[in-house]
Amino acid sequence: MIIISARNSLDDKIMGLDYGADDYLTKPFHLPELSARVKALIRRKYADGHTTLDLDVLHIDLAARSVTTEGQAVPLSKIEYDLLTFLVTNKNRVVSRQAIAEHLYDGPSDQAPGPEFVYSHIKNLKKKLKEKGCPEIIQTVYGLGYKLII
Repeated sequence: MIIISARNSLDDKIMGLDYGADDYLTKPFHLPELSARVKALIRRKYADGHTTLDLDVLHIDLAARSVTTEGQAVPLSKIEYDLLTFLVTNKNRVVSRQAIAEHLYDGPSDQAPGPEFVYSHIKNLKKKLKEKGCPEIIQTVYGLGYKLII
């Protein structure tokens, strides 16, 4: 978890980290810095500090932003790749369509696209993975969202 706050005193940062945050970022910040911190968090939490994730049938290279399955490259758009890594960081948990939309959308959360946006990208991601021989690893949990089952 990354705390993003306007409170920038040392005591606030220490308290946030002591309460379980993995990182603390103060406003204002640059989006490339946030992106770099998210990538670092993914490497620390899910890749043991490495730049690759090996999940059963998937191999994700975080540095190259590439995905392979069954030894075949899976060409993904930026949104599909971000969607897959978001599901990986929440594997075996149901993630709501709203949470996915807010994660993928680079703008205010109240302007995030609706469920059809998420559905379309989930459908495309599933299709691309299946075409390369990957078993069905994204499960639809009707009425709630989606879950990566690896």
